[in-house]
This record gives sequence, C-alpha cells and structure tokens, in this order.
Amino acid sequence: MSVRHPVIAITGSSGAGTSTVTKTFQQIFRREGVNAAIVEGDSFHRYDRASMKEAMAEAAKVGNHNFSHFGANANLFEELESLFRNYGENGSGQTRKYLHNDEEAAPYKQAAGTFTPWEAIGDGTDVLFYEGLHGAVKTDKVDIARHVDLRIGVVPTINLEWIQKLHRDRTQRGYTTEAVTDTILRRMPDYVNYICSQFTNTHINFQRTPVVDTSNPFISRSIPTADESLVVIRFANPRGIDFPYLLSMLDNSFMSRANTIVVPGGKMELAMQLIFTPMVLRMIENGRKARAAR
Repeated sequence: MSVRHPVIAITGSSGAGTSTVTKTFQQIFRREGVNAAIVEGDSFHRYDRASMKEAMAEAAKVGNHNFSHFGANANLFEELESLFRNYGENGSGQTRKYLHNDEEAAPYKQAAGTFTPWEAIGDGTDVLFYEGLHGAVKTDKVDIARHVDLRIGVVPTINLEWIQKLHRDRTQRGYTTEAVTDTILRRMPDYVNYICSQFTNTHINFQRTPVVDTSNPFISRSIPTADESLVVIRFANPRGIDFPYLLSMLDNSFMSRANTIVVPGGKMELAMQLIFTPMVLRMIENGRKARAAR
C-alpha cells in the first residue's frame, strides 16, 4: 500500500458485474480530473485464447478437469503482485492488454484472443485502477491484496451471478446454455479457493440480491432488473462512514448490521458515487501532497 501512488482494485467473478462498478469509477475520475492507469485483470492471464484451450486439454489428459481462468496455474499472480508493488513504490510497472474481440484487436493488427506486448505505465498518473478476478488474492506464494489501498468486492448472490453469466455468454459470445453450465461446473473448485476467499480481504463488498424467484438460474429468461433487487453494502471497517448521511440520501435504505447498509437496486450507482467520491478525492490529494513533499 502506498500514499504516494495508490492502487484501487475491483474484484469479482466472471459475470458478477464488475464492469458496472468500473463505469462508476470512470465517471468519478473524469469528473474530478483524476488521471488513472486502467488495468484489466484478463491481461494477467497466463495463456492467450488458443493456448488456454491447449492447456485445458493437457490438464484433462492427466485427470484435471477443473483447470480454469479462476485458478493460480492459469494466471500470472506474481507479475500482478509485482505491478501493484512497483506502482505503489514509484508509480510505474509493466502491463499489457488482452484483446477480447476483433474490434479491440484491429488497432493492434493482431488476432482476437491474444495479448499486446508488455509496456510500462506512463509517468504522471494519479492512481492505478484494476478490474478483474484477482484483485484481493492471497496464496502461500503471493499476497496481492496487501498492495491495494482500496479493495472492492462485487458479489451478487450466486444464482444471480450465474444468470448474468448465462445471459452474457449466450447473447454476446454465442455459447449454448450447456456450454456455459459446463464452464461453471469446471471452475467451481477454483471459484471456492480463489474467488470466494478474496471477499474476506476486501474493504467494501457490494452484493446485489434479487427479490424475485431465481431458484433455477439455468432456465431464467431474463436478468432480474435493478428495481427487482436490493444491494447489500458491507464495510469491513465502518469507522468514518457517515451512515446517517447515506440513509438520508438513499431513499428506502436501511441498516441491517452495524457495518452494513441495504439500498434499493436502482440506487446502487448513486450509493457508489456517494461512498467512493470522497474516498478517491482523499487518496488523490494525499498522493499529490506526498509526491510534492519528496
């Protein structure tokens, strides 16, 4: 962790909704004039698309049918930890991009599903912002979480997470329900060991909870809307959080525990703006003061 060069990480499973939180932070950065270095977690996968298929096939040959992007063997945890550590120390580090589709790949004249070359983060950024699967991972070899100044978990209830993933993968990627289900099952051991465990290391968790029936996510025809949901916001340390202010600004919200506020689903983005804007401003102000004092 670093005052001079802060790191913010949004962490959550595939289909959890981390991109929604990222958009909120981008709005804050743009509005407040914050120069952020944006890092996508997919860029720290170990294998490109073609190599991942080969690695999965090789793992299956030796009886490992649970090889997945969620686990340590398919990711560059040491390199991610190094990026966070180096950025905190000197405001730089090595990163790259994963090109998800032809549109992203076209400017680089590469194929979709490949990585761009590694390159250094430019000088003059105020904060490093990470969105991905592993922003708060701790293992017996790495402790990525300790280098992150603000760790945020995006954790919808499990059936809602699966519904979101099913709809995204079917509509945007053309997968069948059976193929997505197989992926969910294959990833389950790594989900338990590497994804769920992170949410005890986060400072704030956002858990969207539907108030409609999601008992069988594999036959759901639609994703529950924001108005059909509540959002449970848990603070690991509630000290300094102005709950009376939040309750006054977020209609129909309530406290369920001393460190937890529940807000209507449609108020999730507003809640994020109210919670994160002062946090970001403090981090940026303290960072600029610390760098100026050197």
